[in-house]
Amino acid sequence: MGNTREDLEKKLAALEQRAAEGDPKVAAKQRAEGKLTARERVHKLLDPGSFVEEFMLAETQCTDFGMAEKKLPSDGVVTGCGKIDARPVYVFSQDRAVLAGTVGSAHAEKIAYVIQTARKLGVPLIGLNDSAGARIQEGLSVTTAIGKIFFENSIASGCIPQISAIMGPCIGVGSYSPALTDFILMVQNSSQMFITGPAVIKEVLGETVTMEELGGAKIHSEVSGVTDLVAKNDEECLAMIRRLLGFLPSSFESPPPHKPSRDDPNRPVDSLETIVPEDPRRAYNILQVIKAIVDDGDFLELKGKFARNLVIGFGRLDGYPVGFVANQPMFLAGSLDVDASDKAARFIRFCDAFNIPVITLMDVPGFFPGKQQEEKGIIRHGAKMLYAYAEATVPKITIVLRKGYGGAKQALCTREMGADQLFVWPGVELAVMGGGGAVNILYRREIEQSPDPAKTRQEKIAEFTERFSGPFEALSKQFAQAAIRPPETRKRLIQSLEILRGKKEERPRKKHGIMPV
Repeated sequence: MGNTREDLEKKLAALEQRAAEGDPKVAAKQRAEGKLTARERVHKLLDPGSFVEEFMLAETQCTDFGMAEKKLPSDGVVTGCGKIDARPVYVFSQDRAVLAGTVGSAHAEKIAYVIQTARKLGVPLIGLNDSAGARIQEGLSVTTAIGKIFFENSIASGCIPQISAIMGPCIGVGSYSPALTDFILMVQNSSQMFITGPAVIKEVLGETVTMEELGGAKIHSEVSGVTDLVAKNDEECLAMIRRLLGFLPSSFESPPPHKPSRDDPNRPVDSLETIVPEDPRRAYNILQVIKAIVDDGDFLELKGKFARNLVIGFGRLDGYPVGFVANQPMFLAGSLDVDASDKAARFIRFCDAFNIPVITLMDVPGFFPGKQQEEKGIIRHGAKMLYAYAEATVPKITIVLRKGYGGAKQALCTREMGADQLFVWPGVELAVMGGGGAVNILYRREIEQSPDPAKTRQEKIAEFTERFSGPFEALSKQFAQAAIRPPETRKRLIQSLEILRGKKEERPRKKHGIMPV
């Protein structure tokens, strides 16, 4: 006779235990390094008791190169569904304790299934990446299966939020899956991302570089801009994911989650009078402005150490999530450069895809000048911001705090670029360019022929500044809806968002636009 039901149940239980344990030595090593195991990460991320695992006993079908003796149930990735703050999510967590978390065909099929299912159900996707890379023993089967992951990531883009946490190595072609998602988190000193590893670089270029130097959290958070958030350890990384998800809807068809706040929507923000100096050449920290405006000072900044001349991130106003784009005068005087333009454009498009209003705080002297910026393509990159704002149909509110010069004004969403409401503080300067540059063009001959060129130039600059300072020209020419006092900023934003909450705006029918990427 065949196996009894009891025998089959015992065999299943043994396989499930083997899958859950993986390689005990590897798991012990991870814990000794202060890391969590794949399943511990899932359970810490999700609401207690909510995880339902799927395809636990999936295995590689490869028998070449001794794989028949090495294969283990789960094939190196834990997949399933659960809840975060009672909201359904789908998750996968690569398991270094099973075949070093390498991506084989069964492993990749599981991940592709999770992405596809999350999209069909309209729930967020969270990937916890920790893998030594593609499993070369499986040959083309692996590349085909990995291609399915890339395809599903791409198709799900804009349908559901996709969040990737890099909690160990993420090497080679596998790093493109996180790159196709909306947000990437890394863990200090324990996570790396790169396409080509140190050994290949040494062989091809003769250069010696460590994994951390090549693709550690510092590189990707400060230089490449690949990473959005950096955590000190696994636990903080998982907490960051939960916090980030709290600002995001479950899908493009859902509104962002409202969180009741005790912070008075009519609260005057008197501190703005002192935080922002009247002198447009004096620096200040725009983060202080944003935190003074949002509910309870709660602001989640993204890419905080990359392109520091521009700030992006999420906050709430009267309990409703909003995205902020703001010049940071503490770096490059808040001017726009190649990296800042990329940073802003991607964030604006994310907010638009997921029904999150965009608030722009403008204090910009222009695009950062120089040969290097032109060579890096500031024309093309700066155009991304123009495109992103014009394309966006979510509510868009712009406030000019002190100044807006040249094309950088439009790149920060003026009325003609689609701002639904534009407000100015009383002392603003709005012009095609700053007084010094404008006077050099408009009055060059008069200055040169003057008995005292320096004095004449200063007089002309004063005249020009007088004409374009203050809110009056902006208001008389309908550049702005109104001038508001700084302490009224929070109240006016909340009023405008309430008015705009039912906004509906269509774009011409087409397959898709061609963004200047």
